[in-house]
Amino acid sequence: MNPQELSSVYFLGIGGIGMSALARYFMHLGAKVSGYDKTPTALTRQLEREGMEIHFEENPDLIPKNTELVIYTPAIPREHKELKFILRKKFMMMKRSEVLGMISSNYFTIAVAGTHGKTTTSALIAHILKSAGIPHIAFLGGISKNYGTNFLVETSGSIPPVCVVEADEFDRSFLQLTPDIAIITSADPDHLDIYHTHKEMLASFEEFTGKIRRGGSLILKEGVILKPLRHSAYNVFSYSIDKKKVSKATGSKDFKARGIRIRNGVYHYDFCTPNDVWTELILGLPGLFNLENAVAATAAAFLMGLSRVQVTRGLKSYQGVVRRFDFQIEKRGFVYIDDYAHHPEELRACIEAVKEMYPGRKITGVFQPHLYSRTRDLAMEFAESLSLLDEVVLLDIYPAREKPIKGVSSELILKKLQTGNKILIEKEKLVNYLKRLKPSVLLTLGAGDIDQLVIPIRKAFER
Repeated sequence: MNPQELSSVYFLGIGGIGMSALARYFMHLGAKVSGYDKTPTALTRQLEREGMEIHFEENPDLIPKNTELVIYTPAIPREHKELKFILRKKFMMMKRSEVLGMISSNYFTIAVAGTHGKTTTSALIAHILKSAGIPHIAFLGGISKNYGTNFLVETSGSIPPVCVVEADEFDRSFLQLTPDIAIITSADPDHLDIYHTHKEMLASFEEFTGKIRRGGSLILKEGVILKPLRHSAYNVFSYSIDKKKVSKATGSKDFKARGIRIRNGVYHYDFCTPNDVWTELILGLPGLFNLENAVAATAAAFLMGLSRVQVTRGLKSYQGVVRRFDFQIEKRGFVYIDDYAHHPEELRACIEAVKEMYPGRKITGVFQPHLYSRTRDLAMEFAESLSLLDEVVLLDIYPAREKPIKGVSSELILKKLQTGNKILIEKEKLVNYLKRLKPSVLLTLGAGDIDQLVIPIRKAFER
């Protein structure tokens, strides 16, 4: 099947961040795109403005009769009315990951994997390519603040030779990809509802490395312990940041940021390649975790042959991703930052970056756990990370694709928090509670529907 020849594509779960990027790809090709999602969101409304037909009820009659391909996500339950109808009528069906693998197989592919860090890294790579005028397509796991979309295309009158894709480990989706350059930013325990054990999850990441094309490259974050498969068929590099004031020379297979200093609120640093040093690079994003992501993105650009000038231009003009350390309000006496962090290590990195930026300020965090299984498996780790805050406000668990698990609730985290300033509150009461609390530095954290509260909170504090 040639994706470019399809004239009508239907999406089950079109409002998902990965699904919507694919939907925009098919719209770009000129296909009719329609789909179902559970609830309207800002993203689905934008997709409708772009010409897609979307409905929010399980109604098989609304599936176009001329649909040539149905793309679905594993998050759709088997008892879904439309899914049952599609299976009964034997529509051509493919998972999102299968379609992404099929599309990207035709291009030189840069795939960014990791339990956290992959969205910022892939978005930065795409931005560097775009600012350098390199033809490409990019499927992102978040909305780029530079372009207001999660699908980028730059053809320059020719077939795009580069595809940037976020390689999702959920449901082993990334095993559909065959990258030329693969980046692994992290491999902390996650998705144990799928993998059951961390060891099994690591084995899947190792299997992903075996998908790298011969002659390609693996860029692996220093400290991530994996046994790359088929490593003799491709190059293996590590990347890291060096916090020491005086650091040793770069190794033969290393990419590294060193000489890190902050001037006027932004990072200045030198970038070490395996055989050279690029001096005075500038990254405007806060947080050492973002600097690590920038090193990984710069390493990929270097291996593609981009120059220091091209990369520097991209780094300086990169604005980040919506809901990734996303400043909502920054004024004297009050700061509000929204972040997608939903894993203990992501929470730790975000909170530590805020503490570094605002030393001595009281930091209040609102966290909505995502998935019952993740809460059950990582409750202690969540509590340890959230205990870095001065005050913790917990919301109920966002179930996403899961049904409730007996005995699992946000109370599991609440009881383990090592701070006396903690509360579990209903979503509907949050805004008024925060207004009475009058926080100094406020964070909203989580991957569920907590994003629906960002604008109400922002409006309340802007007034």
